[in-house]
Amino acid sequence: MLRTLRSRLAAAAGAAALVGTLLTLGPPAQAAVPASVPLKITNNSGRGEPLYVYNLGTLLTTGQQGWADANGTFHAWPAGGNPPTPAPDASITGPAAGRSATIRIPKFSGRIYFSYGQKLVFRLTTGGLVQPAVQNPADPNRNILFNWSEYTLNDAGLWLNSTQVDMFSAPYSVGVQRADGSTVSTGRLKAGGYNGVFDALRGQAGGWANLIQTRSDGTVLRALSPLYGVETGALPRTVLDDYINRVWQKYTTSTLTVTPFADQPGTKYYGRVSGGVMNFTNGSGAVVTGFQKPDADSVFGCHRLLDAPNDAVRGPISRTLCAGFHRSTLLVNPNQPDTTSAGFYQDAVTDHYARAIHAQMADGKAYAFAFDDVGHHESLVHDGSPLQAYLTLDPLS
Repeated sequence: MLRTLRSRLAAAAGAAALVGTLLTLGPPAQAAVPASVPLKITNNSGRGEPLYVYNLGTLLTTGQQGWADANGTFHAWPAGGNPPTPAPDASITGPAAGRSATIRIPKFSGRIYFSYGQKLVFRLTTGGLVQPAVQNPADPNRNILFNWSEYTLNDAGLWLNSTQVDMFSAPYSVGVQRADGSTVSTGRLKAGGYNGVFDALRGQAGGWANLIQTRSDGTVLRALSPLYGVETGALPRTVLDDYINRVWQKYTTSTLTVTPFADQPGTKYYGRVSGGVMNFTNGSGAVVTGFQKPDADSVFGCHRLLDAPNDAVRGPISRTLCAGFHRSTLLVNPNQPDTTSAGFYQDAVTDHYARAIHAQMADGKAYAFAFDDVGHHESLVHDGSPLQAYLTLDPLS
């Protein structure tokens, strides 16, 4: 159902196993994980509009799509249509500014949406739920201020993240109370960080300011991810060509060494470009996979020419390449992944969207692209026996 959700949470939940089911991933739970966990939502936005919350996702046991109400009870979506039909109103009234409310989240792989002032519009096709797609000018949610968090709750625990893979919008942080009573959180911006991201995009030459979407009343709604920027023409398709070409040229005469598993330092793959293809060999010299020279779409989406299947070879290599392209580390370090954040985004041709977001995060962590978890730079909390989860909505400043 959710391409980016599956890729990020599968990686987060499955550090020890590269599979995408999310059913058997993660360390064994220290205690039985209950059927649902409380999620405390705190509205620190300072905004006076009504707040609407949605808990939408897929049951891990059956693969059935639906939504959960405030009590954590699952409701399956009815059959959709072609053209899409209106979905049932799954909204939960959220807390007013300065207040908190608690809902329960069931064993789901899904999203917690929240919107200010207006309810979101969801529709159903014969294939399931249609998610908001505000890169489309005709999307009915285009002029609504909203955002979402992503989570998986299963028998191995809770994985909860903040995400900017699709867009940067209304700020929030996430947290979890562990079995020992301690609390960890991530996703909070620095003071002034929300405006700081937009200011950085406005100040970046090359069309990056075109990612920003503003409502007719002057409200800044969001910045689209560079993937959608390229797809919609807001960013030129050539925006990364110079860097990509330099990488391909460098590894025509030198070797890129990829060590994709931190816990398996002996597993290495060696990349060299020949005939326009970067072929990777294993320690025995056998070719295990190869990549055509990617374009900006493939890099920003970590897909197409940089497809990352949930296998033990191509997927891990592709994840590493994708992170290196976003962070512009492939030219300065032939040993990847490069996990030292001080060296990220230093080339003039880089993912300036991800650069701006990471620079404004209080702990430096974000999910600014699908494989931002390479080297553990993602905004994710996890616990095998969670007592409570937190979603805190922060000021737009």
